[in-house]
Amino acid sequence: MSTLTSPAYHTAMVNNLLRIVLVFAMTLPMLILYATSTLGPVLSLDLKFDITWLGYLIMSAFGLAAILSLWAGAIVNTIGTRYALLIIFFAITLAFTLIANTQDFYGLMIAAAICGIAQALANPVTNLLITQQIPAEKRAFMVGLKQSGVQLAALFAGLVLPGIAFQYGWRVAFGVIVPVALLFCIATLYVTPKQPTKSSQAPTRSFPNSLTQWLMSIQFCVGLSLSAFVTFLPTFAMQQGMSLSLADSLIGIFGITGMLSRIVLTPLGSKLADESRLLFILSAIAAGAIAFTMFADPEHHWCLWVGAIGVGLSAVGTNAIAMSMLIRDSAFGPVTTTSGFVSVSFFAGFALGPPLYASLANYSGSFLLGWSTLIGILMTACILTWALASARRQQETAQLSARISHSS
Repeated sequence: MSTLTSPAYHTAMVNNLLRIVLVFAMTLPMLILYATSTLGPVLSLDLKFDITWLGYLIMSAFGLAAILSLWAGAIVNTIGTRYALLIIFFAITLAFTLIANTQDFYGLMIAAAICGIAQALANPVTNLLITQQIPAEKRAFMVGLKQSGVQLAALFAGLVLPGIAFQYGWRVAFGVIVPVALLFCIATLYVTPKQPTKSSQAPTRSFPNSLTQWLMSIQFCVGLSLSAFVTFLPTFAMQQGMSLSLADSLIGIFGITGMLSRIVLTPLGSKLADESRLLFILSAIAAGAIAFTMFADPEHHWCLWVGAIGVGLSAVGTNAIAMSMLIRDSAFGPVTTTSGFVSVSFFAGFALGPPLYASLANYSGSFLLGWSTLIGILMTACILTWALASARRQQETAQLSARISHSS
């Protein structure tokens, strides 16, 4: 039997394709955020809307994603992984087709909201696939790899989309995503069984326990800071005299460092007794990186690069670590349900971050108040990580006491 036709070779090919599908199930839904950031000035000029409206565009995507995430885990449990993945890729196909043909800002908002459907399902379905089809010893790495897909979107939007837009127009830049999403609709049929894989857990109307609530609060703060930072970094950079192409490169370097952060830090976090301390360190570094950003001026563009790299290496990794915590520790609850809960808070932060930042910028007449606010929010996240660590210790102590009492 030829090696190319052997069952082992076929299995290896399917497993590799599964990994690619998992990565792009995270990449494509988040592309709307980074594409809006890098091409926002061009969209604003062509469709004639104020640049600060970008905040409300992002809010339409992540606001709907936050609402749908309340039921996303139950939806994935009910319809199974195959249909959930198909919905994700079809929603992206529809959204980017609409963007490429829209004539006004409201068309952009509708398309962004459609992306919110895909964003809501992405974490629950990919986390469920990992628990079902990836060996336990490889799950932490796989979580980091698939979460790096979010930053792959930033890399693509920062380094590739502007070149396409300048050469062929922004409509073509958005349009090239459509055939890619359709290809992944087809790929989904090869990596999921004909009988859709569903969770063995019945859908439940549960509420997050105390551990999950603390993690949700942390992710809300990080999501708010990240979305505002990424949305307005290129615009702020251009205010400091940086060219549009170079400002978009900031998002590209942010994407590269974010991918490294998620791939490297997630397995590292899984080896720690409690990842909460790592979340504290990363949130603190992100606050420092934004502090560098706010002091940028036409003579100190290096502050912008330090900010993009610092936030990419730190805050970006926290969401992957959070998802790994949910898969690793059953104390948080069922993985699909808790993934949905954490996504609710993360997306809610993403939805509120840009309009909050825009409002502060309009109120103060500059971006400095917005940067200061983001630093304060990240410092709040640091405090919340200590609360999460304390809650985990108390729960472990209570469980140990219960076991001792039971054995005696």
